[in-house]
Formats: sequence, structure tokens, C-alpha cells
Amino acid sequence: MRARLPDIAPAGSPATAPRTFLRAALAIAVLLAACSGEPDPATTPARDPDASAEGQAGPIISIRSDPETSAVPAWRAPDVPVDAGNLAQRKQEAAAALEADELFGEADDAIPLYLALREHAPADADVATGLERALGAVLQHGDAALAAIDDDRAALRRAQEIAAVAREVAPEREAVVEYLARVERADAAQQANRSGERALNARKIVVAGGKGAVAHFREALRLRPGDARAMQGLAAAESALIRQAELAANQDDYAAAEDWLAKAAKVRPDMDTAADARERIARQRASRVGNLRDLGLAALTREDLDAARRHLATLLRIAPAGDPAAVELRRQIELASHYGLFRPGQAFTEALDRGGRGPEMVVIPHGAFRMGAADDEADARDSERPSRNIRFDRGLAVSRNEITVGEFRRFVTATGYEARATRRGHSTVYDERSGSLVRRSGVDWRSDYAGKPAGDQLPVVHVSAQDAAAYAEWLSEQTGHEYRLPSEAEFEYMLRAGSQSRFPWGDGAPPAGAGNFTGALDESPGGRHWRNAFKGYGDDAWGPARVGSYSANAYRLHDLAGNVSEWVADCWHDSYRRAPVDGQAWINPGCADKVVRGGSWASSPEQTRSAWRLGSDRDTTNARVGFRVVRQI
Repeated sequence: MRARLPDIAPAGSPATAPRTFLRAALAIAVLLAACSGEPDPATTPARDPDASAEGQAGPIISIRSDPETSAVPAWRAPDVPVDAGNLAQRKQEAAAALEADELFGEADDAIPLYLALREHAPADADVATGLERALGAVLQHGDAALAAIDDDRAALRRAQEIAAVAREVAPEREAVVEYLARVERADAAQQANRSGERALNARKIVVAGGKGAVAHFREALRLRPGDARAMQGLAAAESALIRQAELAANQDDYAAAEDWLAKAAKVRPDMDTAADARERIARQRASRVGNLRDLGLAALTREDLDAARRHLATLLRIAPAGDPAAVELRRQIELASHYGLFRPGQAFTEALDRGGRGPEMVVIPHGAFRMGAADDEADARDSERPSRNIRFDRGLAVSRNEITVGEFRRFVTATGYEARATRRGHSTVYDERSGSLVRRSGVDWRSDYAGKPAGDQLPVVHVSAQDAAAYAEWLSEQTGHEYRLPSEAEFEYMLRAGSQSRFPWGDGAPPAGAGNFTGALDESPGGRHWRNAFKGYGDDAWGPARVGSYSANAYRLHDLAGNVSEWVADCWHDSYRRAPVDGQAWINPGCADKVVRGGSWASSPEQTRSAWRLGSDRDTTNARVGFRVVRQI
């Protein structure tokens, strides 16, 4: 069978090698560090980003030799005898070989035949035309070989061998000169790729003077735009730099990690890889900071202050300046002796003497805050002033949520207690028809805001201050520990949770999911909207929502600023003048009016402020007021 130059196979399929190119084709496989030769973060130290990082274990990529990297020898046409007797036959043979795309592999292929014919009959127009067509065909095959370099590493060798043929046939022809230049550029690009891969494995990724891997791969792309091998090499270089950043981060050296990431970001600036790595490392850093904080807090529960201080020292070294986790842990270490066996943020429930468990409690940190409204606070009232500093000498356990209907039901079932609304047979509910709160018969703690049966996970409403205190007393009897209503100071302290702003979340509208407030986007079942509400806010609720439906505050407590307002232990006073300075409840024996704190689902923005307070008859029951309890620790 007569040999001919084959078509170049499409991407992803092998090419059929011609007799002229019976050489093994080896492909280079560039495997990113994540797949092959990845340094072990436990044993490979993070390096200076300006160093070449030589001497680290394992290659960054795996490299196999390019096929036939030796120089392609010059092509010489085989001798083909032509004389007057066989001239016509040779012309027919040449035309047939050209038609069959049998171009130069053997003496009876088109180009050797036409060259011999041209030597014998230089003026023959048919010979000149045939040779021109054969040259064009071989150049087309050469261009196809160049186009296949990304998928077939043997293609460059074929293109070079075709170049040798074209150079012998018509070295001065413009098409040949241009083709030879293309082959030269492709060859130089592959040489640059090889240099880049060697530099990459030598950890010379970014080196001054253009000798690093990145410079070599960019040179390959300059010579041959879109070169897949070069682009893959840049990806590997970027990956190696990111890996160094990860190694630095694993050693808590986030400054070095950022230096590595800055270098990685310049390798492929149009890609998001380095930015994604920066986000991952930032999350790792945040997680590490949080973990150190948690380790420190855990050490405090064991009363191991030395361990807690060691964790704090590491945290301060790796955390951004002013990180709240460091501030929190430092505060907890300083005040650890005030918590006994509890720890800040600890959640627990206690067994009840008659079975079951009490409400979930969360330990909030002791500390100090400024209670009341600031002198310049908008919508503040005289009853919220004068503001004053309050300090708590011990931590406090607070029910994470408002007491629910189900929890209050357990109390009533166990004791037979009759709540105020049950005894008098009515309470105040929301009336959809009028959009107002109205008195309705047959409503008590088992009812929701509209007087319908309430689900067990809703906060209990239609309870008086005395009902709330009775529930707390029952918990004390059942657990053997002191449960009570919070003092007004304790409530504002847990509501603010470290903030001193107008609202617990700041000075503007609440962030999404912050709580059940009066939002301009809220809509009642009948299509009503609030006239005085937070602009742009909605919480998908009209009336109290299930407890814990919205974000917890910094002390991991829910619904202090919204959902339902809450009874506290204090008697009502028109201002804070002569109020206790230690945060204890301000109680006058026999007082008729108690204090309600915290906004509700139906409170105006003004009434959702952290400093807002209201005096109400202790026997009042309605659809907006519930309660939560605290426990001494």
C-alpha cells in the first residue's frame, strides 16, 4: 500500500501516523499539585514569597519528554528516473499520487515525482501546476499539524518534517517562508513550555529577570496565543503559589499567606482562582480565630487559666486588630472566677422534679453597660433617663427564648394554677376588622394574638406580671435553683448585648432576619399594613412568631427586641433617679404597676429602641406581652 500524508486527527482522537512519521508520540501530562506531587503541609514549611522555594519535597508537576525533540534532518527527494520514454507515464503517476494525497513518503509519491519531472522538463506547465498543488497540499497538512499541537504532542514533529519538505521544494516561496515562521514560533513556544515546567518543579515560579516559570509560560503564549500547555502551566504555577499560601496559613502565618496570594493573583488576573483561595483562607482564619476563642472558653470551664491565656496569645497573634473573638476571650479570662462551673454562652436545661425539663437557658457574661437613653437619642423620654452605668458582678443564665405556650401549659397542668385572664374570662386581642386591640371574652394564655388556639411553640401571651412570677417560682421549686423574672437593668443589658446604639443592631432599620418587628413590608391576613413601621423591612409575620424564628443576638438570645414585649420584676418609676446602681430590681412592696420592656410584633420603631420602657398595671393581659426567666448562677 502506497504511503501518503495522513489527515490530522480531530481533538481527542489519535492521528494515523504515515510511513514518513513512524515515531512514538509522547504527551506531556501536567498535573496540578492537588493531583500529583503535592507537598505535605505537615512537613513542608511555608517559604518566603520572594524566594525560589527550592529544595521542597516532591515535584509540583509530572513531566514526560516531548516526542522526537532532536533536530529534524533535511529532507532529500528520492531519485526518480525520468526520460522521454517514461515522461507521460511519470506525469500520470504524479497526478494519481497527488489525487490520492500520497505526497512525499516514497519515491512514487507526488512531490518526488514532480521534482524529478521538473528537472527533466522545466518548462512543462502541467508539471509546474502539479508541483504547486502538491506543495499547497503539504502546507495544508502542516498547518493542520500545528493546529493539533494542543491535543497531540507528536504533531509538532510532523509539522517540522513537513517544513523540511517545503524548504527543499520552494524555500523562497512566500507561503513556505510564512509556514516555516509558524513552525519556528511553535517550536520556540514548546521550548518555553519545557523551560517553564523545569522552573516550576525547581520552585522558581516568579523570579526576577524573567527566568521563572510564569515568565516562560507567558513567553510561550506570546509566541503561540492560546497554547494549552502554557495555560496549563500558568494554572499549575498559580496553584503552587496558592499552596504556599495555604501552608503559611496552616502555620498561622497569615501575613506570609497574603504575600503568596498577591503573587498568585498576578499569574492569571482574569481568573477568580486566587480570589477564591483568599476567601478560603479568610474563612480558615476566621474559623481558626473562632476555634481558639472556643478553646479558651473551654479551658475556663476547667478553671485552667494558663491554657486559656495560651490560646489568647495565639489568637492575638493571628487575628486582625480588634477582632471581637480576642476581645471576648480576654474579657472572659479576666472574669472567669465570676462564673463558677458555668461558662459564657453555655446552654443548658435543668430536670424538673416531676419529670421533663425546664426552658433552655444561656449563660450571658457579666460586665458593665450604660443603661437608659443617651441625652441626644431620638424619641427618648424622661422616664428613660438619667442614663447610668451598671455593673454585674456575676454572670446570669437567661432563657434563650420567651416562655412558650407549651412550657406554661406544663406549669398549669402540674399545679392547677389559674392565670389572671382565665379567672376573669377575657383579655385584649388584635381585631383584624378594626385593626385595633380590643377586649374579647374567653381568651387566656391558651390563645394567640387574635384569640384563636395558640400553638405550643408560640410565646405565651395574655399573662399578667403575677402569672409570670408564679411560673418562675414553680421552676425554682422544681429545680432547686433560683428562677425569677429579670430586673429591668438585666433585661436592657441582655437586650443591648454589648451595643449602645439606639436599637440593638445599630441606628437604622433592622437587618434582614433580625426579628419580628413592625415592618413596612408586613401585611396582615386581611391586607393591612402598619402606618408607623421600619421602612423596607419585612419579617413574614403578623402577630407573634414561633420562638427562635429569627437571628439570635450576641448573647445567643432570641426575640428580646421583638416578637412580644416582656414583663420584668421592677415596679414602675417615672425615671431612674435613685434607682439601684447594682442592677437589682427596683421593687416597692405592694406596687400596682410593673415594667414592660422590649418591643413586640406590634410596637412602633420608637418602642423598639433598646432604652424603651413602659409602666403597666401588673394585672394587665394582652396579645403583645409575654415574659422570659433568668436563673442565678
